[in-house]
Amino acid sequence: MRTTDKTFFGHPWGLATLFGTEMWERFSFYGMRAILAAFLMAPAVRSGLGLPGTTAFAIVGVYQGMVYLTALPGGWVADRLLGARRAVLLGGFIIMCGHISMAVPVRGPLFVYLGLLLIVCGTGLLKPNVSGMVGYLYRDDEDARRDSGFSLFYMGINIGALAGISVTPVLARDSHWHLAFGAAAVGMALGLIWYVMGRRSLHGAGERVPQPLTPHERRVAVRWVLAGLAALAALTVLLAVTGLFTEDGVTWTVTAIIALITIFYLSYIMHGGHGITPVERRRFGAYIWLFFAAVIFWMIFDLAPGPVTDFATKSVDLTFFGLTIPPGWTQNLNSLFVIVFSPIFAALWLTRWGSRVSSPMKFTFALFMAALSFVVLAMAADVASAGVKVSILWLVVMYLLQTIGELTLSPVGLSVSTKLAPAAFKGQILGVWFLAAALGDAVGGQTFRLTHFLSLTQYYLVLAGIALVAGLFLLMFVRRLKALMGDEDVAPGQALTH
Repeated sequence: MRTTDKTFFGHPWGLATLFGTEMWERFSFYGMRAILAAFLMAPAVRSGLGLPGTTAFAIVGVYQGMVYLTALPGGWVADRLLGARRAVLLGGFIIMCGHISMAVPVRGPLFVYLGLLLIVCGTGLLKPNVSGMVGYLYRDDEDARRDSGFSLFYMGINIGALAGISVTPVLARDSHWHLAFGAAAVGMALGLIWYVMGRRSLHGAGERVPQPLTPHERRVAVRWVLAGLAALAALTVLLAVTGLFTEDGVTWTVTAIIALITIFYLSYIMHGGHGITPVERRRFGAYIWLFFAAVIFWMIFDLAPGPVTDFATKSVDLTFFGLTIPPGWTQNLNSLFVIVFSPIFAALWLTRWGSRVSSPMKFTFALFMAALSFVVLAMAADVASAGVKVSILWLVVMYLLQTIGELTLSPVGLSVSTKLAPAAFKGQILGVWFLAAALGDAVGGQTFRLTHFLSLTQYYLVLAGIALVAGLFLLMFVRRLKALMGDEDVAPGQALTH
């Protein structure tokens, strides 16, 4: 950075460009997500799709899972075809078109599902690559300055999430769903305008294609794409012929696909014959344990826009001084707690205590927090089962516990991923880490089907039990995992709202 350049809190002005772009993208993403399940469940007379809760929550879970799954191909497209800068621009435009599609005020699911598909594809292009461009701004700087820049960047993520969740539930009142979806489109449009206006401040960040495809590789890539499209068409025909081309059939199929991709990719890294050393294989084996711990954590954590907000709608007293807040606002408790506690946890990890507690132990603690949070929710559901509205303080405690778990697991997971990844996969490890959220979200979306034969209280207790058992299992093998990792524990710099 030249000393005469305009700065953003002492950082390159390009950070302000990327900060604003990601902030508005998260505004659109979290704003739409805050009302999606309610819209899917709303009856036709309230301009919704009238889906049962089990189906609606499965769609939300699969949608979230696909958003994180597409980070892998999105990073590949930037590295091999477009470069990060064009990938972010194209991704933002596709996201905006997705929200516009959902804002079209017509009855029926066509434009809604088309919009969700476009948002998934666009986010896969934008999200991994805008973070990579932040790193490019600090390629010649020391780690502390880079960490500080990422801290500001991630603050933009949480500001955008907070604003989106605050705005769209208000606009969606009285069944004005499409107005709220339109606001998400406007948010992404503002992000694109800000991004284009600030392109000169990026000083070449993301312009170059790091590993452009050779002509032979292009032909191979085209064949793979055509094969993928053919397989998708064949799968669609198969679902239609068997009568499974329904919302439930598709969500189950996509969940299975995400699970198979995850298992295949982890197996490919471990045993794919690409020259990883025995030490790398051993350390990545330890990483897989932590990976599946993260899957269980996200399975519970990302039920917020589905079953948790639905519980707030039906069973929580949301009245304050005569005013009733929208149920979607309760999701902002996580964003508020992240903003308040992120600096505290970042400082904590730099102390002697933070360095002495191993990464497996931190993951174990996060699982215990997830379990405890749903024990609290189960207690609230038990009280509400008597037909009374419960205090919002139950949700405050639940979100506080989950946020503590998130701040323990999420930044540690990002950091340990970079430490334990084989050298051949260093550039792809962020996409691998996102696979944990993809699988956890997709599976979590299906779990509400348990309420067909469990009470709501029992449902929350079952999920709490799964997290508790996983945490105890991990605790039993902490020493073994530390040995496999070579006792390489890491001190993360900043939490990430994923």
